[in-house]
Amino acid sequence: MTPLWFLWKIAMSAITLKNVPDEIYERLRETALAHRRSVNSEAIACLERVLLPSRITAQERLVRARKLRAELQRKNFKATDIAREIRRKRV
Repeated sequence: MTPLWFLWKIAMSAITLKNVPDEIYERLRETALAHRRSVNSEAIACLERVLLPSRITAQERLVRARKLRAELQRKNFKATDIAREIRRKRV
């Protein structure tokens, strides 16, 4: 996904963040590296994801749900398998 700020040909505002907890900065830095972005670009991408979420119509949501349901119906799930996976992820 191309960041929106990259596509807009308008003047951009600047902000400075102070007192960012080390843990949050470290996570931001790690995700920036994973996405091959600068920390600044990653922060903008995170803000866009939260503040400008993509809107989908009810029809699009229904299509996605039906597709997911169809994919799941091809697999045989046993209650014991599901319970084991739930326990494994809680550890």
